Amino acid sequence: MKKNVIFNIIIYLAVFLILLPLTVLILWGFSKRWPWPYVLPTEYSLRGAAYFLTGDGNSMKILLYSIGLSFVVTIITLVISVPAARALGLYEFKGKGFFKLLVLLPLIISPVAVGIGIQVFFIKIGLANTFLGVVLVHLVPCLPYGIRILTNVFEALGESMEFQATTLGASKIQTFFYVTLPLISPGLISAAGLVFIVSFSQYFLTFIVGGGNIVTLPMVMFPFIQSGDRMIASCYSIVFIVATLVLLIVIEKRVKAYYTVENHFYI
Repeated sequence: MKKNVIFNIIIYLAVFLILLPLTVLILWGFSKRWPWPYVLPTEYSLRGAAYFLTGDGNSMKILLYSIGLSFVVTIITLVISVPAARALGLYEFKGKGFFKLLVLLPLIISPVAVGIGIQVFFIKIGLANTFLGVVLVHLVPCLPYGIRILTNVFEALGESMEFQATTLGASKIQTFFYVTLPLISPGLISAAGLVFIVSFSQYFLTFIVGGGNIVTLPMVMFPFIQSGDRMIASCYSIVFIVATLVLLIVIEKRVKAYYTVENHFYI
């Protein structure tokens, strides 16, 4: 009984800590005047929403461009992560622990050092200030998440189902598309969601490699945050959150509908 009470308290506290900042963010997005010590804004305005929809910054185009860029990064990350995670999760080989650590290095090393080093290299080979260059640099922070999540999925699933399919006469391609892919699809959804968010929220790497030619939503949003224009910054933040949630829900439902998977296996 006590355990249930403690568990419920933790759940309610977690929900409260999530909803409170979101509520404040939404209020700031439509507040014209919110002086201390008032709990709610004293005046409301649609200036932030109007600027996003009709402003000179082409916000809608930038939003769609950011979604497209992050979608491309997510697809490439998953294509690379699946074979890498399969090797790390199912096979035993010399130096396996070292390679698992190597995968996490981009998250350990300072992004400033990584970004500057990649920028210098991309300038030499002509990839600086290009869409391809930004996509490639986004892979650096995204791959560790994709590989790590899918490695856990492969370790949990094992190879028994694939062995059975092979025994029944399925080819390697048939086994992958009709057995392996449906089994790991919940893990793919988790990995795709996290990778998309990581790519979608990149500011520094996009700025330093894109050189201002590649403009994404965070690059437009951060100047308003730094300038103290809370209304417009909050509106952009709300759009950022809503766009991410909608896309993740759509991806999940499409994949689950395709593979008719009802059980969640998120790691």
